[in-house]
Amino acid sequence: MTGAAEPVYFVLLFPSVSHVMKAEKILLKEEIPIKIIPVPKTISSDCGVCIRFEEKLVKKIKSILENHFETMEFRKL
Repeated sequence: MTGAAEPVYFVLLFPSVSHVMKAEKILLKEEIPIKIIPVPKTISSDCGVCIRFEEKLVKKIKSILENHFETMEFRKL
């Protein structure tokens, strides 16, 4: 069976939902393909949302957001 490998995803965590919404707006304006998802239970049992994206976008997203947020955490899924 041949085909493309499944993409590896990362999530971007912020201290509040408002930060997630601000980051979403910035990234969508830059036409970065992202998805807002609940924070996986393997990362936190708290309620909340995070931004999911493909691994190949980590550096680009960091460079876009680094001047907008003091606190953000990237985690591989």
